[in-house]
Amino acid sequence: MEDLAMYIIEILMNSIHASSHNIICNIEIDTHEDLLTIIVEDDGKGMEEQFLNNITNPFVTTRKTRKIGLGVSFLQSLCDQCNGKLVIKSRPNIGTITIATLPYSHWDIPPLGNIGEMMMLCIQANPDIEFMLYFKKDNINFLFDTKEIKKILDGVKINEPDILLWLKDYINQGIKGENQ
Repeated sequence: MEDLAMYIIEILMNSIHASSHNIICNIEIDTHEDLLTIIVEDDGKGMEEQFLNNITNPFVTTRKTRKIGLGVSFLQSLCDQCNGKLVIKSRPNIGTITIATLPYSHWDIPPLGNIGEMMMLCIQANPDIEFMLYFKKDNINFLFDTKEIKKILDGVKINEPDILLWLKDYINQGIKGENQ
């Protein structure tokens, strides 16, 4: 995969397919501690322990259309390749939390990618799910919350094309520290 946004969207899609109503994506980069942490937390179906124990196997999936799921296994491979760690905790009917921690300066860490576009695509296809994105890099702190945006929109649909394009730009500016 070319960038971290591609890895993250795979995990977000797992949360979406788990019938989540709320999904939180937390991306923290601490250059002083040389640490990149990606956390995706949802309130979806969750997983039984037996399924969870085999989750990094690409042939273990809940998909009905094809019997292969690569998102978690790709993220596990990235963590292995970069001396990082992947932890997934899940409880049936409660939800799942996926935590990837990686050394930020490792030469195999891909660039961040277009986080705004990643969020835009998730919102476009799933306007009824509440998404929260928290991004932190050293002195940049950015929070994006669809609940707050929907209040501001006051009845205008969040997945209207002009709104989606604005959201993408707003998020990308926010993670660069331009909205502070």
